[in-house]
Amino acid sequence: MILKRLKIENSISSYTNCYIVVDENKKEGMVIDPAGECEKILDMLDILGVNLKYIYLTHCHSDHTGALEELKEKTGAKLLIHRIESENLKDKNINLSTELGIKNVEIEADARVDDGDILHVGDIELKVIHTPGHTNGGSSLYIEKEKIVFTGDTIFKGTYRKI
Repeated sequence: MILKRLKIENSISSYTNCYIVVDENKKEGMVIDPAGECEKILDMLDILGVNLKYIYLTHCHSDHTGALEELKEKTGAKLLIHRIESENLKDKNINLSTELGIKNVEIEADARVDDGDILHVGDIELKVIHTPGHTNGGSSLYIEKEKIVFTGDTIFKGTYRKI
């Protein structure tokens, strides 16, 4: 597995982590939270020689979606989001696009996922975990083999339990 973290500048002069997960044998990949700077993301995909299968949003806040539409348009990748969060995606009162000065999302998700769903990127398995709190439909992705969890802006506090 190849994992790249890109520190992406967003419209509020802040940074958001964007991740690229790649099955290095099959060259299939996923971008998690494309916050902005689409060309930077595309350049890294090109360097890695990746066929982008999915774009995944951990939640709908616009500081995580700034490059979403352009990236989808240029790669043809499928947009995935938790079922509850898909309802929030276009709602500017929830996605904070007006507050953050980012264009409101105009596209629909290609698929809605639920807690416990398994996504495949090449031979990599990513388990969807519904993690409400930051938003009501927020979700995380867990790669058990690598012991990695992508949480977006969700912070875990509490006792560890086996996922």
